[in-house]
Amino acid sequence: QVQLVESGGGLVQSGGSLRLSCAASGMLFSAYNMYWYRQAPGKQRELVAGITGGDRSTTNYADSVKGRFTISRDNAKNTVYLQMNSLKPEDTAVYYCNTRRVVGTIWQDYWGQGTQVTVSS
Repeated sequence: QVQLVESGGGLVQSGGSLRLSCAASGMLFSAYNMYWYRQAPGKQRELVAGITGGDRSTTNYADSVKGRFTISRDNAKNTVYLQMNSLKPEDTAVYYCNTRRVVGTIWQDYWGQGTQVTVSS
């Protein structure tokens, strides 16, 4: 059973920093791509950042967070991180960790419970 548990959210002033963590279990963590999504009130969930699995990870970011956020992973700890710097009020959202894998013939998505990030102006 795949489980994802996020932590590290909180209240921070504009310009501040937070680091989110997502601990994974029930999966061969190093092999899987991992993602961070966020959902603000009244808006659709959006992809923030992704990091590939395997020996040489590559990363990708939403345009809105490029240069401010950094995704990384520690395969020894089965954990993916999101370092968020220069936070803005528009970064306020619930942040979710995600991975997906093929189960039978379909892709199965796995989500954490989410962690609230609130940026005050």
